[in-house]
Amino acid sequence: MNHSQFKPFSTRQRLKSFVYAFAGIWYFFRREHNAWIHAIAAFVVLVVAFLTSISALEIIVILISIALVWITEMFNTAIESIMDHVSPAQHPNVKVIKDLAAGGVLIAAFTAFIIGLIIFIPKIL
Repeated sequence: MNHSQFKPFSTRQRLKSFVYAFAGIWYFFRREHNAWIHAIAAFVVLVVAFLTSISALEIIVILISIALVWITEMFNTAIESIMDHVSPAQHPNVKVIKDLAAGGVLIAAFTAFIIGLIIFIPKIL
């Protein structure tokens, strides 16, 4: 790659990238019902974490789990949007792509659930 193709560092462009990222997060929570389900679950888990006085390491694992679920759900939303744009009509390959993305969310959510059980059951019992 030619070095003349690289743009010089721009603080303004970096700040714009944050604006775009927050716009994506805002869109996600405004348009996706699953985002609210995950947000409510995260809120409940964090309240329980506070009430059970879990360790710093346990809260880190919980936060990473929450982030993983939200990240996979956002990627799933992006993939679904791309596929709907590229192929508005029903197509078996598009279905497979969307199902794979949704499966990733399910794995992340199930893993987060299991992590929650491992951390909270001993604290509650």
